[in-house]
Parts: sequence; structure tokens; C-alpha cells
Amino acid sequence: MKEFENKKVILWDFDGVILDSMDIREKGFREVLSGYPPEQVEKLLQYHHKNKGLSRYVKFRYFMKTVLRQEVNEEKVEKWTKAYSEIMRKDLTSRDRLIRETLDFIKNNHSRYEMHVVSGSDGDELRFLCRKLDLSPYFKSIQGSPEPKISLVTNTLRNFGYENSEVCLIGDSINDYEAAAENNIDFYGYNDPKLRSKGLNYIHSFA
Repeated sequence: MKEFENKKVILWDFDGVILDSMDIREKGFREVLSGYPPEQVEKLLQYHHKNKGLSRYVKFRYFMKTVLRQEVNEEKVEKWTKAYSEIMRKDLTSRDRLIRETLDFIKNNHSRYEMHVVSGSDGDELRFLCRKLDLSPYFKSIQGSPEPKISLVTNTLRNFGYENSEVCLIGDSINDYEAAAENNIDFYGYNDPKLRSKGLNYIHSFA
């Protein structure tokens, strides 16, 4: 693709870019928080959809602090995140959920570009899913939360000694764009027309 002619490294978001997972992610929040009033859970889901690139740790803390108006209890956040991850590990291991055109691009180009996953999803869970989905061999590293995405990108650039101009990030949320901009690398939006409407670089299709 001509967008990547001058690039040597591609950083990938995971959910919505490689894996079609949004319905299961939403289901996970509903199940973990099933003991709370639906209108409160809906407020969390609104925040979740507006901030797809943020981690579940951030979202559960938002729920506790902003929706419930309570002091953040990290033990409860940890309990919620573990329960959430159990649902994800059970429900996201079908290869039918892989976004076919993205998968084909990765398979056909992983020897041309160095590729990494940098995601707001839990890092251990990501590595588990990538093993189950036979994706691990395509990536130099697979990284996720609780480390914020901005830091994940920073660390990848530093640890692998990349030149910023040779690296781009592909994502489906404004949080992905912010992580790229903060690290002075190019960003390409994908699978969310709202990013295109903001005038950002946009990939219509990998096919």
C-alpha cells in the first residue's frame, strides 16, 4: 500500500482493527457490573464507546469515581478486571472474529514490516488471544494495559531503537491518534468513519 511506502514499522491496535470484538467487550462490562442499575452501566458503556483505546482499568475507575461517585477501590477494580478477562478469554478465541482483510495484509506483509501490537486491552489477555488465534508469529511484541497506550508506543520506539519517521500506528479510536501524536509518529485511522470526518489519515480498506 502506498501509505506505507516510507515505513519500516507498523504498530497495530487490536480491537476493531485486527479482531471484531466490540460486542463481546460490551457484553463483558454488562456481565461484570450486572449487580448495578442498568442506567449506571449505560453511562459506563457510553464512556467505553467514546474511548475505545482506553484500558478497562481506566474505565472501571471511571465507573467507580464518576458514575458511582465513590473513592476508587483498587482491589475492586482488580476483581472486576479479572472477571472481565475471564469472559474475554472464553468468548474471543474464534478465528471467525478476525477481520479478514487486516489478517491477510498482516500475513502477506509481516516480513516486509516489523509489526507490534499496542493495545488498551490487557497485555496478558492479548498474548493469550494471539496464541489461540495463531497471530503471535507475525509480531515482534504484543503489549497491552495496564500500561497506557502512549507509554506502550514510547517504550516500543525506545526499546527497538526505531526512527519515528519510519513508524506508523493503525487504530480505530481518537485515543490511538493521541498516542501516535504524542510520540510524533504517523497515524492511520481504520474502521471508524468518525476518524475520517476529522480529516485524519484514513485507510478505507486493506484489500
